[in-house]
Amino acid sequence: MNFSNTLIKWYLQNKRDLPWRITQDPYCIWLSEIILQQTRVAQGLPYFLAFTNTFPTVHDLAQASEQEVLKLWQGLGYYSRARNLHQAAQYISVELKGEFPKTYKELLLIKGIGTYTAAAIASFCYGEVVPVVDGNVFRVLARYLGVPTDIASASAKKEFAALANELMSQSQPGLFNQAIMEFGALQCVPKSPNCGACVFQSSCYALANKKIAELPFKSKKTKVRLRYLNYVVLQDENALSLIQQRVGPGIWQNLYEFPYIETEQEIHHDEFIAKITQSDLLSLPIQQVSLLTPMAIKHQLSHQQLVIKFWSVKVSGLLKNGLDYNAIKAHPFPIVLYNFIANDWREL
Repeated sequence: MNFSNTLIKWYLQNKRDLPWRITQDPYCIWLSEIILQQTRVAQGLPYFLAFTNTFPTVHDLAQASEQEVLKLWQGLGYYSRARNLHQAAQYISVELKGEFPKTYKELLLIKGIGTYTAAAIASFCYGEVVPVVDGNVFRVLARYLGVPTDIASASAKKEFAALANELMSQSQPGLFNQAIMEFGALQCVPKSPNCGACVFQSSCYALANKKIAELPFKSKKTKVRLRYLNYVVLQDENALSLIQQRVGPGIWQNLYEFPYIETEQEIHHDEFIAKITQSDLLSLPIQQVSLLTPMAIKHQLSHQQLVIKFWSVKVSGLLKNGLDYNAIKAHPFPIVLYNFIANDWREL
C-alpha cells in the first residue's frame, strides 16, 4: 500500500470545507496556523474570520494597535501568540514590504514562526517538500509505524519529521501535509478511533498489535500549580472602578485585570477584609465589602489552575484614574475576567 496516495485519496473524499484551504495566500495560511495552535478548528474558525475581516492584509494587521489585536484575540488563550503575530506582521509589512519569505529556512527567521508554521506555509503556498509535525502527525505516525518514542522528548520532533519526510508525496507536499493533519483530526483521533472504517486498517502497526490506546507515548505532564486570586472590584461614589495592565513575564502579559490579592488558600469574607485592609490597594475608606461570585471560579491553564473570586469593595470618595463600566469593557481581558465583566457586576 502506498501510504501517501491512500492518505491523499482519503483526504480529498473527507476533508472539511475550511476557508484557509481555498487560498494560497501566505498571510491567510499563516494566520490560520497561528490561531489553530492549541485551538480546535471549531473554536478557531470564528477568530480567523474576524481577523481576516478586520485586518484583510498583513499591512492592516501591522497598523493596528496591540490592544486592538489582543481584544480580537480575547478568549483564544496563549496570548503570546497574538503579541508575536502582531510583531511579525509589523516586520513583514515594514521590513519585507508585505512579502512573506518563500522558503522554510527564511520563514523560520520571523519571530513567532516555528518549524510547524514554517513548514505549513512553505508547503501549502510554495510547494516546498518539508513535513509538518504536530500532535496529529505524532499520533498517526506513532500508531501506523509503531514508533515507541516519547513525543514529549527533545528529539521526538526531529525523528517524526524524518519519518514523515520518507512517506510524504514529493510532488504534492502541501496536499500530503494537509491530509495527514486532517486524518489525525477526523479519523485517527486520540481516544476510541473507528479503526474498522480506517483506510489503513490492514497495515497499521498499532491496530495489529492492540496498541491503539498506548500510542503515541507521552511522559507525564508537568505538575500543575494551584493559585488563589481574589480580584478587587473597587467602586467609588460615581460607580467608577480601577483596572491595571499585566506587564512583565507570566500569564496574560499586556492584558488587563482588576487589582488582586493572591493567597495561599481560598479565603472568606472576614479574611478578605483583613487582607485588603493590610494591602496597599486602598487609599479611600471602605463602605461595604461583598462577594460577587457565590462560588469560586476554577480556570485551567496549561501549568496552572486558578481559583478565582471577585469581591466588590465600595469606597467613599472618588478613585484616581477610575473608569466607568463601558470604558473597562472595551479593554482586552483574559476570557475568565471578560466573562465576569460581560455579566455586569453592577447587577450582581
